[in-house]
Amino acid sequence: MGVNHLPLGRLRVTGESMIPTLLPGDRVVVVRGLGLLRPGIRVGDLVALTDPRQPERLMVKRVAAIGGDRVVVRGDNEPASTDSRHFGPVGPAAIRGRVVYRYFPEDRRGWLRTRW
Repeated sequence: MGVNHLPLGRLRVTGESMIPTLLPGDRVVVVRGLGLLRPGIRVGDLVALTDPRQPERLMVKRVAAIGGDRVVVRGDNEPASTDSRHFGPVGPAAIRGRVVYRYFPEDRRGWLRTRW
């Protein structure tokens, strides 16, 4: 099985949109393959999704609402976040997985919980 088909992935946080939950430089684990219509994604969860403006780029946001086949995502640091307020709700294909664990830096590693 190729690396791209493994159920876990890793991401490095680069922006400030998820402060205070995630800081620039944090490294997180993503459980892949949990599209919107599959069990596992709930309001309040952190998700990795394809940036609708730059499909080659992934971003981390929090699920603010789920309606039908669309999901609204927001950053925890709203003044610094480009999210559904700017690009609208996203479809299930945009959701790449749920962000569940921060493994770096060591002094802040641990499970990431639903906030709302």
